[in-house]
Amino acid sequence: MDWSYGTALLIVDWLIRLAALWWIPSRTTPAAARSWLLLVGFVPLLGLPLYLLLGHPWLSRERIERQARASDVIREEQRPLSALRWTPHDGAAAEMAPLIERQGAFMPTHGNAVVLLDAYDASLRALIDDIDGAAQQVHLLYYLMFDDAVGEAITAALCRATARGVTCRLLLDAVGAKRGLRAYAPRLRAAGVQVHAMLPGGLQWRRSGRMDLRNHRKVAVIDNRIGYVGSQNLADAVFVPGHPNRELVARVQGPVVSHLEGVFASDWYIETGERLDVQPDLSVQSQDVAAQLLPSGPAYPFENARDTVNALVHLARRKVVLTTPYFVPDDATLSALRIAALSGVDVQLVLSATNNQTLTAWAQQSYYEELLACGVKIALYRPHFLHAKHLTVDDNMALVGSINLDIRSFALNAEIGLVCYDAGVVARIRAIEADYLAHADHVDGDAWRRRPGWQRSREGVARLADSLM
Repeated sequence: MDWSYGTALLIVDWLIRLAALWWIPSRTTPAAARSWLLLVGFVPLLGLPLYLLLGHPWLSRERIERQARASDVIREEQRPLSALRWTPHDGAAAEMAPLIERQGAFMPTHGNAVVLLDAYDASLRALIDDIDGAAQQVHLLYYLMFDDAVGEAITAALCRATARGVTCRLLLDAVGAKRGLRAYAPRLRAAGVQVHAMLPGGLQWRRSGRMDLRNHRKVAVIDNRIGYVGSQNLADAVFVPGHPNRELVARVQGPVVSHLEGVFASDWYIETGERLDVQPDLSVQSQDVAAQLLPSGPAYPFENARDTVNALVHLARRKVVLTTPYFVPDDATLSALRIAALSGVDVQLVLSATNNQTLTAWAQQSYYEELLACGVKIALYRPHFLHAKHLTVDDNMALVGSINLDIRSFALNAEIGLVCYDAGVVARIRAIEADYLAHADHVDGDAWRRRPGWQRSREGVARLADSLM
């Protein structure tokens, strides 16, 4: 009896392994397939159900079709606005702008004003002040809203706005904003705010997608004349104890605000089936920044964020600075950084010295030695948890938004980025980057290579899970 049971278990184990070898590589990227096959190979009875649950980044067909329809509408409604189109005639921008437009549907526009908000509390104060000044509508789309002083302040501002007759809509990620939804959704709905959870789980998961696919965007649009996009959530800076956040947010005005409204309207339509009317913002600002929106996520046919980041790195001729809290790149991104550095480009990577994701921190350390060897400079910012996400190329292109330099942001999360083709914006971000570097530990290649063997092993094991993070 014992022998029969053991034999049956052995047969089942090997059938699972063989089935995984046949099934997984055809449905995931090679890097992800290696991680899953390793897990299934070691623990078949655990690995198979985990893969079926989390292995393939699938969205429901309904969501993919709605995103495609939303993108078609965005392209169609931009056609009469040709006077707002910004057309670069040469240089790197002439290559980037068509790529981003084909991926995310948004054309580059001129006549925008961009104010960079680097102070955590001041950024939230500006948002609340703009909500208090709203006359028509407030649209907020955020990954995380916490049940703390900031969540309370945002809730109170929305309630004040609806009391004035302002139409308020709030989209929150069902997982990231779970505490905020539980604490504030009943009160907000009672006040007249329209609240929806994005990518809900539970019994609704089949209408959403894989359970760990999330909407990671941070977007606010007020009266279709003021917009916010960046890395900051609706929470206190210390919502993760011991890790006070430092962020970067862009407050924008001009035609690009209508595009942010288009992103909100697309997500609203995907979640509710309701199509919102988006009025184009025809106001041209005196600052005259050329800007373009980059939406990305699993509902798109390509990995928009990854392709844009890699193209920006490849197009750099003198200097590229990349700031991210989570750095777990795929092979294409790692190759882009290596090629740029070996070609003589000054490549600076700015990471956080502290990290609220231990496994991610170990995995990202596994890349340091290879990057340092080819000339990439790595700085670890000390004073805060550096949650800001931005990239500058030479002196004329910058990307600010919610995009981390990891496989999760590239393939699994819905993200948003603002690309600015403007020397003034780049100069202002470079000043912020200089402050990071002045308060950072700079990783020395020789010292790093002398780290203990147990640390190397820990990093290597963590890296094997890069596609699962």
